[in-house]
Amino acid sequence: MKDIEIGGVTIKRGETKRIELPMPPLYTDTRMSMPVHVQRGRRDGPTMFVSGAVHGDELNGIEIVNRLLKHKSLKYLKGTLIAVPIVNGYGVLNQSRYLPDRRDLNRSFPGSSKGSIAGRLAHLFLNEIVAKCDVGIDLHTGAIHRSNLPQIRANLDDAETLSMAESFGLPVLLNADIRPGTLRQAAGDLGVKVLLYEAGEALRYDEFSIRAGVKGVVNVMREIGMLNKRQRKGHKISKFIARQSGWVRATESGFVNHAAQLGDHVNKGGILAIIADPYGTELSKVLCPEEGVVIGKQNIPLTQEGEAMYHIAYFRKPDSVAEHLGLLQDNLQDDLILDDPIIID
Repeated sequence: MKDIEIGGVTIKRGETKRIELPMPPLYTDTRMSMPVHVQRGRRDGPTMFVSGAVHGDELNGIEIVNRLLKHKSLKYLKGTLIAVPIVNGYGVLNQSRYLPDRRDLNRSFPGSSKGSIAGRLAHLFLNEIVAKCDVGIDLHTGAIHRSNLPQIRANLDDAETLSMAESFGLPVLLNADIRPGTLRQAAGDLGVKVLLYEAGEALRYDEFSIRAGVKGVVNVMREIGMLNKRQRKGHKISKFIARQSGWVRATESGFVNHAAQLGDHVNKGGILAIIADPYGTELSKVLCPEEGVVIGKQNIPLTQEGEAMYHIAYFRKPDSVAEHLGLLQDNLQDDLILDDPIIID
């Protein structure tokens, strides 16, 4: 197992180091750095990155990384874990999805060492972190006032990626197209296989999403040989792959009463929400176009005509998906009782 160098710091077999990776300075000459935790086992194994806050307002990933680093099983690590709780420190500081140049970091890869601040940060993260890994897990949430059901998005047509996605332990897997400029695309071009974990809402900690995320990352580490495998506790969670999803949009502007919630099995023509005027008079019903499961929804009870309200994943057996989401909740509740509330297994 060769030495790894990040930001000019060498990490040898069996070492753990925390590195402050210098980021592009602001125009005020304010200096910032990207926190990087590198933990190397004494035995050979894969190298994996886990990243949070690529979008600065998506905070669940920060807490997932924090809890992961306290996980008792890391004492037996094989290979190398590179954990980056905050990729976009500028966005976290401003409680914003974006960078100071108003660009989306996850549309700026592979970036350039001489580009905009977004391009430079993308180039830094890709070359100093991602390029030195075999696999990665990128942690995300929904946008402001929108929540995502815990789900994995990945190239599920690739057998190794599918195996990792299934091992994460969630019932909902979305075979998501790769968009230009994303971390997944740039990592894929380097041969690095990446899972994207989506769960929760921007600027909020969601305990269910955090616990599912920590457990999922550990499950993947066991699957790829970084940690010892162990017999699974709790209910067996079946995996359901959606190859198609879509947003249902508001048919009127007004005040929203939601009928459907995250994880609900919804039927074609079923009522998702009712939109009313300020007097409570019904203006419109928002109807489901096809049978599926709600994997994302708007939270704020206000909407404009044409605004995205519900993200629906389409499965052959959506009722089974909803059932296994309940089993996942039961398993995580069992963990809460049996395990330390911070150290999750």
